[in-house]
Amino acid sequence: MTRQTKFQIGYWVLALIGILLLQSTISTVRQVAQIPYSEFERYLEEGQVAEVSVSDNYIQGRLKEPLENGKQEFVTTRVEPDFAQQLRQHDVRVTGQIESTFFTDLLSWVLPALIIVGIWIYAMRRMAGRLGGGLMQIGKSKVKVLVEADTGVKFDDVAGVDEAKDELKEVVAFLKDPQSYGRLGARMPKGILLVGPPGTGKTLLAKAVAGEAKVPFLFISGSEFVEMFVGVGAARVRDLFEQARGRAPAIIFIDELDALGRARGLGPYGGHDEKEQTLNQLLAELDGFDSSTGLVLLAATNRPEILDPALLRAGRFDRQVLVDRPDKTGRIAILGVHLKKARLAADVDAEKIAALTPGFTGADLANLVNEATLLATRRGAAEVTMEDFTNAVERIVAGLEKRNRLLNPREREIVAHHELGHALVASTLPGTDLIHKVSIIPRGIGALGYTVQRPTEDRFLMTREELENKMAVLLGGRAAEWIIFKHLSTGAADDLGKATDTARAMVTRYGMSEELGHVALEKDQRSLLSPNPLLAGPRERDFSDDTATAIDRQVRKIVDQAFERAVAILTRHRAALERAAKRLLEKETLDEAELKELLRLEEKKAAE
Repeated sequence: MTRQTKFQIGYWVLALIGILLLQSTISTVRQVAQIPYSEFERYLEEGQVAEVSVSDNYIQGRLKEPLENGKQEFVTTRVEPDFAQQLRQHDVRVTGQIESTFFTDLLSWVLPALIIVGIWIYAMRRMAGRLGGGLMQIGKSKVKVLVEADTGVKFDDVAGVDEAKDELKEVVAFLKDPQSYGRLGARMPKGILLVGPPGTGKTLLAKAVAGEAKVPFLFISGSEFVEMFVGVGAARVRDLFEQARGRAPAIIFIDELDALGRARGLGPYGGHDEKEQTLNQLLAELDGFDSSTGLVLLAATNRPEILDPALLRAGRFDRQVLVDRPDKTGRIAILGVHLKKARLAADVDAEKIAALTPGFTGADLANLVNEATLLATRRGAAEVTMEDFTNAVERIVAGLEKRNRLLNPREREIVAHHELGHALVASTLPGTDLIHKVSIIPRGIGALGYTVQRPTEDRFLMTREELENKMAVLLGGRAAEWIIFKHLSTGAADDLGKATDTARAMVTRYGMSEELGHVALEKDQRSLLSPNPLLAGPRERDFSDDTATAIDRQVRKIVDQAFERAVAILTRHRAALERAAKRLLEKETLDEAELKELLRLEEKKAAE
């Protein structure tokens, strides 16, 4: 029953009550005759009055014989006897005006009731807004149902995750023709869990499955099952599956499953916890529904390590599909989808953009294209150029330019040599990423300058020599400050932190220390799919104090060796460092071609 229908019924009920009250009033008025007080006295003297009822203002009664109009009941206004006697002496006819107090009495009862009902309705509506439909709807799931035409997403709209698409294509085949798909006795997995970092396209893939299969798509977030009332989540799980069975074949998609399926036993209330009851109901529904009916349960999470093991066992979520960050080929394909919406210049190359964006997800690349388009629009250009994409990458990675942040000449000089120290060390050592741009324009919150490196290929393994070269590049800025100014500044704090973390990982996790040997002493406490070190928990320590001392000694040794390598390289190329720093102070930004030219001049002079 809709809200409009409920209001219409309420109006009809109020109208019916009003009509009944009006009829009662009219019938009462018709049966009672209003007479003057003088006639009442005459009837009284003649003995025509059978009985009376006296109130403060009125006298009501019944005559022994009916009046000419047939009425026997009467009412008159009460008059004080002395005043009435005085009027009779002067032969004055006494009449009374009977004021109807029906509506006054009615308002005295109805108005407070209406105020109370209004307050109650207002409170219920406020609660309904928070609970999603009111107390009668609290157990209903907040599922969003999209019919086949509403998804608007096909597999062609999803790029960079070809392996995940191949896994999901058989889901489409099953939904289109369940009989032929199961001719050999195979059954469709009850649940398919999409696992991957945020922004990789898990929700988009689920919508693409529904769009390809042309079946209803029921979408709900895991957090929408949990409310302040115990048992609400379980009721919503039941309601969700009932709605899905009524629309079969259909796809149920639960986003952020970790909000619902967190491992049990971790909360302070044990099995009485609301989340645990909701999870138990979900497990029961997964055991109770038959995939041959045309229902497919898809779910997505970026924290699979905290899910309950009972949720991941065979027979519930039978299949896990990894939707990982795309490689360079995947990024090119994703850019091909998003670049169709922009008006591009001739110099825009998707391969070059993909090379500048290692680690970007599909959502990041979509945001990159939008930022580049906004930059071109802001400067009034007719097309989006490659320079706009380069600036957009720097804007996303390093932050906004802070041209109003004025540095004194001494600080600008230090920053220029620091950034070129990174660039020259990276250009000299083998196996390091190419330098794309060097700038001393402040960006973001604390970056006074930045050096952008462009990887030539995606890397999944790194040797010890490559890690040592990476640390030397990180410490190249600090080494340049030491060589040119004979002092150190706070500008290398972030570089020191990254170099130290790399050295500690080499010693404690990768077994790259001669003194400690091939032993893993620490575990990576970060989330399985998140590289953010801020999300890491405290390090587990299961080694002795002597081992801890040895770890600290080895870490310091590796970092010192990397710094000494950077100092040696920059000392050998000091002339190029000073020349490039002078050019950088003049132009504020040097691109890849200018850096190559400066290094080439240095090589020619060294050869002469």
